[in-house]
Amino acid sequence: MSPTHTEVTATPAGLEPCGHENHPDCGIRDVLDRIGDKWSVLVIVELAGGPRRFRELQRAIDGISQRMLTLTVRRLERDGLVLRTVYPTVPTRVDYRLTETGVSLTHLVKALADWSLTHRTVIAEARHQYDRTHPDHDVR
Repeated sequence: MSPTHTEVTATPAGLEPCGHENHPDCGIRDVLDRIGDKWSVLVIVELAGGPRRFRELQRAIDGISQRMLTLTVRRLERDGLVLRTVYPTVPTRVDYRLTETGVSLTHLVKALADWSLTHRTVIAEARHQYDRTHPDHDVR
């Protein structure tokens, strides 16, 4: 395939396009959207170390707002990756921990985090080089 290739590959007969509710991979996109967003990944990384209270999570995840953390843990709870436990104390104590499904994801998230740390310098240099040679393309 050349860089100027413009031919569009047709969807196989009888198969709906990816993203359509009848496509066999439509659930994959939904799951990847959740576990692929940066806040979910960072929450999972933090909870891999054990249960955390809300404020502990917020302090540990640089730059996350209270609202974004609330939305993120709710979404992860809804997806069955995080368990929220409310303790009947005064004041009420709440903690978050990974479910069995969430724990099964941690080795993948850790591998991605490790890869990111290992390659961040190379990626930063590639971006710098690209931006120098393509000054009129804003890809941020």
